[in-house]
Formats: sequence, C-alpha cells, structure tokens
Amino acid sequence: MLKRQTWIFWGLAASLWSLPVIALTSLNRSGIDVLKLRKAPYNLSGHKISIGQVEIGRPGMFGWDKAVSKNRAVSLAGVFQRNQPAKSNRGVDPHAHNVAGIMVSKDKSYPGVAPKARLYSSAIGSTKNMGQPNECLSAQHIALQNGGDVRAINFSFGEPLHRDPRPEAVLDGNALLTLCVDWSSRFHNVLYVVAGNQGKGGIPIPTDNYNAVNVAFSSRQREMFDKVHVSNLTPARGMNPRLEGKEFNIGTRRTVSIVAPGTNIKMLNPDGKVKKVTGTSFATPHVTGVIALLQEFGDQQFRARRNNWSLASRRHEVMKAVLLNSAEKIKDRGDGSHLRMTRTLIDKQNRNWLESDAYKNKNIPLNSQMGVGHLNAFRAFQQFSAGQWNPSKSVPILGWDYRSVVKNNDVEYKISQPLRKNSFVSITLVWNRLVELNDQNINQKYDKGETFRDRGLNDLDLYLVTDDNSSNKSNPCSSNSKVDNIEHIFCQVPATGKYKIRVKYNRQNNEPIQPFALAWWAVNAK
Repeated sequence: MLKRQTWIFWGLAASLWSLPVIALTSLNRSGIDVLKLRKAPYNLSGHKISIGQVEIGRPGMFGWDKAVSKNRAVSLAGVFQRNQPAKSNRGVDPHAHNVAGIMVSKDKSYPGVAPKARLYSSAIGSTKNMGQPNECLSAQHIALQNGGDVRAINFSFGEPLHRDPRPEAVLDGNALLTLCVDWSSRFHNVLYVVAGNQGKGGIPIPTDNYNAVNVAFSSRQREMFDKVHVSNLTPARGMNPRLEGKEFNIGTRRTVSIVAPGTNIKMLNPDGKVKKVTGTSFATPHVTGVIALLQEFGDQQFRARRNNWSLASRRHEVMKAVLLNSAEKIKDRGDGSHLRMTRTLIDKQNRNWLESDAYKNKNIPLNSQMGVGHLNAFRAFQQFSAGQWNPSKSVPILGWDYRSVVKNNDVEYKISQPLRKNSFVSITLVWNRLVELNDQNINQKYDKGETFRDRGLNDLDLYLVTDDNSSNKSNPCSSNSKVDNIEHIFCQVPATGKYKIRVKYNRQNNEPIQPFALAWWAVNAK
C-alpha cells in the first residue's frame, strides 16, 4: 500500500482499492460507450489534442524513467515537477500512471479513452509547505503547454481542508486553489475535470469550484455501470450538519456535476503489471479523455469549414454544457421519449432521477449524488456533432450555442419542429463565476504570493416556453437556481406543439454582458 508515503496519500491513495471482483470494461456500452467512436466513420482517438494532468506524483515517461522501461503503453507529451522539467526517475507514482493510462494508454488490452491525445503531466511533489500555491503554479504551467492550447486538465487529487491557511476554512469557493481553477478556466479557456467526492476525511479542495466539472463514480450492478458507488460522499437526509462546508459545499449549492465509471477499473502499473482500482480518481479521466475525442472532432469540422461550426466549439463552457446535457438519467422505453438513454442511474438509496429533488424543484439544477446523470461518450458526440445554432433563426431539436446575454434582453431559441407530448426535453445552461488575478507584477501569470479576486456570479435563468408565450409566469419548465452557474431542465413536454428556449439575465453581480453556453435535446412530434 502507498500509505507509507504520506505525500501520495493525499493524491487519493485511499481510492486504490484492490477488489477481488471480475474485471469490468468501462469503455464499452456498459460504461461510457466510447469504443464505437474509435471505428469508422468516426475514427476518433484524440489525435493532436492536448490535455493535462496535475497530481502529487506523475506518470512515468518511456525513455526517461526506469520505472517504465518495460512498459510503453502510456506515451506522454511532457512531464514536469511543478513548473519545471521533471528530473529522470523522480516523482513517478503508480496512482498518476494509472490515471494517465485511462486517458491515453495505447495498450491493446487496456486502452485509454483517447490513446492519441497529447498528455502533459505535472507532479506537485510534497505539499507539506506551500501546498495550494504550488498546485496553482502546476495547473497554470500545464494550461500554458502546447502554446496555451490545452483543452482539459485532469485533477485526480485535492487538498485537505485542514491544511487550508484560512481561519475556520470551509468549502465556500474561496480557497486559493479553488479560485485558481475558476480563474484559469476562463483565462486559459480550459475545462478542469475534478475528482468530485473522496469520502469522509478526504481532500475536498477544489471541489467547491464553479467553473469546472466535478465527477462522482459509478459501480456496475448487472449489465451497466448504473449506480452511484456507496463510498461517494454526498449530503443526505439526516446528515450531520457539521459536515456542511467541510466535506461538501456550504449552503445549497451542489458539488457533483456528472457520474462516470470508477469501480474495478483494470489498468497497467508503471512496471506493466495489471491492477484493478476503484475511486473518483479513475472516473475523472474518463471524462477528460472524452473531451479530447470531442475536441478532435470539433477541430476537424472547423478545418473543413462545416456549416454551423466555429471556434466556439473550443470553449470550455461549450464542452461542459455538452457533457452535462447528454448525460443519462432514465432508460428509454424504445419510443425515444427519454431521448434514447441507455441506462437508469440510481443513487445510493436506489432512487432514480425522477424521484429526486432536482427533478421536482426548479430551484435545484443538480442531483446531490448524480449531478445531471451518467457520462455517455457517444451521446456527448451526438450532442456536440449537432453543431452550433444561432437564435436569429429557428433551431433543430438537437444542438448547442455559445453567445452572450444582457439584462432586459432575453435570448430565445425557437425550436423548428413541434415537440411530442409526454416526451422529455433536456436543456443545460452554463456560465462562469468571474474570478480575476490580482496580478502585482502585471505579467499575466499567477506568481506565489499573489491572490485572486472573486467578483461573484451573475444570475441567469432558463425556461422552456410555448412559442406564443411571452411571459415567464406560465412556462411548462424552468431552472431558476440562485446559487449555481448551471441551470438544467429535464422535464416532460405537457402538450404537442411549438416551443422555444429562453435564457434570461436575472441579476447582475459583475459585468453587464454575460457569455454563456447552451445545449439542448428534444423529441419531435413525428
């Protein structure tokens, strides 16, 4: 066990459980259904797309580290010690190597999600002193690789709250690393993917972020990864109130964004030996790898000058909206009413989405355990490949957009086809919390000793309204959270007819113009 090395413990060594269960495949239809994207006509592998990884240790690089001299499966674009080149044979960590393998392994028996993506990895090293500043420096350094074009950064680690220097620190979004993640998301245009819940006494910072994607992990019950694993820590009825702000966000804002497979994942250690692991550490790189595949497709479309395509496809807000809106909640009955979803995801108490407060309460966009549902790579591809649509014209039943909204000037998307009664519609709206760097030396980079300024969160609301309805008061579906930068609608269409999606700027806390990303998926009446 890695517990002998305390600096690795904080890198989620606790989740490296070796369980005596038959190995499961997380990449096929029972998991994230990504293997079909490798084949014609898609042929996606993450080619030429740069992604990143920040951990306490780092994966081994063939030809540089003796630990991987017999294992060429994980090919890396660069390895670093914080913001400097890594020294040979220093800092190689099995945990980091396992995580990297899920993203980019080229091994035929244990392939990664995006085997041809370019992975840059930084090892923070010991975090006993100056933990969060070093972690921020490492994240920034990875974001600046490939000429500043890194599309996603994987965080399968975190910082213990008891080491945060703030007096009586809580998970309120104001830890330095959390502010750094939210700043870097916007400033470097990169989507951070964060291991979402670690269990009591874990490493919750920066899970109180706003602009990243936090990942919980699922287990396989029968034929599918379709249940939130029992070790995910989430608030529940009758919880100990002392855990609020300590293990999950203070207040009513939810932590988890999405769920991905993380139980009994079979992979290779640096020495080439096979290992089975479980935890949020290993669910998170499934999401990061899918982003690489989608971005490869997006770049292909842009280079080919396809209609309804632009550089907005590279925006981190678009990736977040696409991933969340395409997530699976309730298995379709075969008539398409549930958007052709392939699984019903249940929480630790065996409740599905339709039994949750997130479904019943318009002020709660995310389920406390499931976020918006389970990752499905092929559905995310379908959502993304539908293209960008301008609200100046009618839009199809499936698509996405990136633009801005100003107060008292709602943005409306008129859906071209009538929607079917009793079918479900899924709509996701995301935007950023505005965090700025107090850049003392004006070098456009974070340096140790510098701080961040939280300028707050503008409040946007989301509606599905009938096409002839100009009022928000009689809409069939809405999402109106006052504390989140995600609004999510998953509701049944009350009557066959024409509808439109409305994005409303409800309350200003920083800038008067708010960029946003929107993704939608509905069923036509035919």
